[in-house]
Amino acid sequence: MRNLSTQRYSVTPQPIETLLTWVKSGDIAIPEIQRPFVWDAVKVRNLLDSLYQGFPIGYLIAWRNPAVRLKDGSKSEGKRILIDGQQRVTALMAGLLGHEVLTKNYETVHIRIAFNPLTEKFEVSNPALQKDPSWIPDIAGVFSPNASLLKLTRSYVDANANADEDAVYEAFDNLRKITHNHVGIIELASDLDIETVTEIFIRVNSAGAPLSQADFAMSKIAANETYGGPELRKAIDYFCHLAIAPDFASKIEKNDTAFASCQYWPSCKWLKNAKDDLYDPSYTDMLRVAFTSQFRRGRLEDLVALLSGRNFETKQYEEAIAEQSFATLKAGVLDFMNKTHFERLTMILRSAGIVTNDLIKSQNAVNFAYILYLTGRAEDIPSHDLERMVSRWYAMSVLRGRYSSSPETAFDFDIRQIDAQGLKRYTDAVIDAELPESFWTGTLPQNMETSASNSPYFSAYKAAQAKLGDKGFLSRDIKVLDLLLNRSDVHHVFPRDYLKKQGLERGRYNQIANFVLAQSEINIKIGNSAPEVYFTHLRNQVRGGKKKYGGITDEGELLRNLKENCIPMGLLEGSLTDYNEFLEERRRLMANKIKTWFEKL
Repeated sequence: MRNLSTQRYSVTPQPIETLLTWVKSGDIAIPEIQRPFVWDAVKVRNLLDSLYQGFPIGYLIAWRNPAVRLKDGSKSEGKRILIDGQQRVTALMAGLLGHEVLTKNYETVHIRIAFNPLTEKFEVSNPALQKDPSWIPDIAGVFSPNASLLKLTRSYVDANANADEDAVYEAFDNLRKITHNHVGIIELASDLDIETVTEIFIRVNSAGAPLSQADFAMSKIAANETYGGPELRKAIDYFCHLAIAPDFASKIEKNDTAFASCQYWPSCKWLKNAKDDLYDPSYTDMLRVAFTSQFRRGRLEDLVALLSGRNFETKQYEEAIAEQSFATLKAGVLDFMNKTHFERLTMILRSAGIVTNDLIKSQNAVNFAYILYLTGRAEDIPSHDLERMVSRWYAMSVLRGRYSSSPETAFDFDIRQIDAQGLKRYTDAVIDAELPESFWTGTLPQNMETSASNSPYFSAYKAAQAKLGDKGFLSRDIKVLDLLLNRSDVHHVFPRDYLKKQGLERGRYNQIANFVLAQSEINIKIGNSAPEVYFTHLRNQVRGGKKKYGGITDEGELLRNLKENCIPMGLLEGSLTDYNEFLEERRRLMANKIKTWFEKL
């Protein structure tokens, strides 16, 4: 057992010029991680000013990839991967060496920092400074290998008659010397396993935006140029961006012509005409689906290990495994991006009544549904059977919260069982075990005693109404489907203000069993009326009285509408006035509606 007190890293101060040399030579990989350069130019200016003032700029943390065994039996040390400090190093490359950076808008730009040798101040370059002879508009020129301090000084003094030549020379010399400043490099031991490095990666970044194993995987992908990692990383990132903003395609075609001519672009560009926003995957979603469907594993830390070439049996690292892993991941990513596959998944969801993205309460449930679809398609399962399997599994996993906690553990378990037992056999067995009759009559009604606005049970209920073609509460013509597509609000059967006046708290009057989907005009018309009041009006309305709520004037049509909306008949008859009894009865009716929906999937 390893001694836990043993230091697993070394700390070495290195001059910035050495660090930049490592980056330029490729010894340190600055991966194009999931986020491009997110610093603005002001932060770059502040970093350079700190260096000029002799202030520390923090430690950088790097990990050298473990040695991998090559095909000829020899071992090769991999690059150092920078796991903390990417933004600072990229800022130095941009400010001092004039390298272009990719902005958060996916535009390639130069960040030019100006310097005034007289005041020894830094500013972000702008047109005014560029015209002002007292400013050097871009300090990258000072750091050019061909730059002569003497020539720079003389040129500056010629343009600024009152400048002191010695002071200007000293300022330029001090500026150049910032590359001699040291920065601490924390290098993690190369024999650390992937799991430990992943944990360190997450911990050191937790003070800022929390990063995950998916972030680390993206870093690993982007750092491997041998197997096309940077291009693959871009494909993942661009696809997810396009899913949200289809217009971004024109920026890619304009600003990243190399990618627009690569093998991945045809699988991405179809999104520029896509109108569906039902499933907008993140890079984490995409990695999970591609990895689990292709590698038959569910833990992304295993993806990081495989991309590093880890042999899980020998605990060694082999180049052949890294090569095969990149090829396999590429196949999974292309499967994910495939227009037919992606659109078929969203079609399955829509046909199940999941018609808007706010009805999706578990993105991981959608992710595993996609994994099932891709797995079934690879096994040539007939389309009808596969669509039914996917929609039923999705419904089950949402109702049971299968992927709501520890999703990677659940993914890993399910995909391994599918491999062991077969896709159809396993999914049928799990669904039967998770949704017995007692679930519908006992567990589900109990779970529906909630006021959580994002409840998966209320989302399932709304999907059920959409799938079954139900009309909105007291609507003659408008369907729940129409109301959902128009983002309608919910109506309280027992009006909120009516219950508040009785002293009920928010958690009671906002019970999901008190919600119906209704047209806004019906909701407004009912207002604060007690149920016994407006249901009395409804009885009169369908018996020839004044039409007050909606357009239903036929008693049979009213009864059908109330049944579709799971309204206990006791409300219409005037025999049910107790709010708690109403909630209990309606939960039972709503649970039965959800069961009917599931059986029709």
